[in-house]
Amino acid sequence: MISGPTDTGPLSGRTIAIPETRELEVFAAMLERRGAAVIRCPMVAIRDAPDPQPVLEWCRTFASGACDDLVLLTGEGLRRLLACIEHHEPSLKDAFIAELARVRKVTRGPKPARALRELGLKPDISPATPTTEGIIESLRSFPLAGRHVGVQLYGTEPNRPLVQFLESAGATVLPVAPYVYADAADDQAVQTLLTRMRAGEVDVIAFTSTPQVERLFAAASPDVVKASLAATQVAAVGPVVAETLIRHGVRVKLMPADSFFLKPLTTAIERLFGTIE
Repeated sequence: MISGPTDTGPLSGRTIAIPETRELEVFAAMLERRGAAVIRCPMVAIRDAPDPQPVLEWCRTFASGACDDLVLLTGEGLRRLLACIEHHEPSLKDAFIAELARVRKVTRGPKPARALRELGLKPDISPATPTTEGIIESLRSFPLAGRHVGVQLYGTEPNRPLVQFLESAGATVLPVAPYVYADAADDQAVQTLLTRMRAGEVDVIAFTSTPQVERLFAAASPDVVKASLAATQVAAVGPVVAETLIRHGVRVKLMPADSFFLKPLTTAIERLFGTIE
């Protein structure tokens, strides 16, 4: 769906496609206030794990003191863990948060750190580079042998590089997948977006998660998707998304320098068109 700007602004005359789902209207409003016409094409939906019992059992295990460390890959993951507890076993919440305060917390990027701050907590280790590789590098200097490390996964992606690193260092890994991704846009909507991009009707497509990229590449042949992306400017909210695009052979035109949220991404888009210094 495309919407027009509410008024003129620094992005007046520009058309920007956003595959975002969870904060779709927030992101769209930021761009529309700056004059952009926004194409809304949410690529993925985030849903609770279809079977809550393994997630709840992990939460019980964690709350009992089974972990020494917890790696939080996403803010969404921590919020979903808490939502699972509140929905199925609210009496567990206090013990869970108490353990969360006790363990050494490792966050990949600002979003899980923000989720911790919502609970009055903060990360103990925050890699300089908010990627799996960044987490691995930040943990190399710490003794891990004999430690039990909880790992909140990114969707159902098993993150084998991180798990293998931890296990090779002598740690026991306790993974949990509190949510899954599902297709949000139907194939026809995605095909229409690709056609418009190839026709030069889209100035920027702004990706905010790796599943959005994978969904786009699942909707058509790689050559078609890459040709469509080559006809527009490609923006990534942060290095994890940018690396996924690059792995698919896509040139990333812009990315915020050091703060990987929607507002810095919007600012980077304005800077691309020379509307701010």
